[in-house]
Amino acid sequence: MTEQKSVSSDHQAANDLPGGTANLSPRAQEIAENLARVRRRIAVAGGADLLPITKFHPVEDVKLLAQLGVTAVGENREQEARDKHAQLADTGLQFHMVGQVQTKKANSVARWAAAVHTLDSLKLLNALDRGAALALERGDRNDRLPVLLQFSADGDPQRGGAVEADIDELADAVAAAENLELRGLMTVPPLDADPAAVFARGRKLVERITDRAVGAPVYSAGMSGDLEIAIAEGSTLVRVGTDIMGARPVL
Repeated sequence: MTEQKSVSSDHQAANDLPGGTANLSPRAQEIAENLARVRRRIAVAGGADLLPITKFHPVEDVKLLAQLGVTAVGENREQEARDKHAQLADTGLQFHMVGQVQTKKANSVARWAAAVHTLDSLKLLNALDRGAALALERGDRNDRLPVLLQFSADGDPQRGGAVEADIDELADAVAAAENLELRGLMTVPPLDADPAAVFARGRKLVERITDRAVGAPVYSAGMSGDLEIAIAEGSTLVRVGTDIMGARPVL
């Protein structure tokens, strides 16, 4: 397929989004076509759910995603996510926390997060459990806080994540927590690693914790550059930022 045909098909796919693309602004048209392109890649790769990542992008861009039919997005920074959640409350858009959570911010995260994808320690687990209890008590939440365990393939503390040997203990602890529910596992391959091998390891861990997960276990793996590899290794949720939103704005 030539580049021109690819652009044309992306435009056609974008017209199939809720509301089509009639009268969209240039930025909305760009996001709509990027979104359609990524969805097509996911479908060709075998299918998975999509979580657009909107960190550093303005609230106006996130609102455009909601207008295009997106129901949930991922954010990395607590204050930014909290502010966007408040500004877009009338859209019904859900915000997932996909960045590292400081225990001192667990109470705040538990108030707005539809899910936390980066649970990697008992300390954070306890803080989120307490935060979810407070949020439920105050009416900021209506149900328990869904969490994914973050698997670290290399144990680098700077990148976050729990090593393989700690995953079962964390799964047991989440299952026993009163205000959390285990939904699955998330992983990001180290830059120097073979992504397929890391994704395959993560898939085995998901299978190991299935008995403690609520509902069908979620395996969050794969981003803009490796989503096809991740889906081939069993990912059920891919997190895509750049290929939908474009390059991050210069701060």
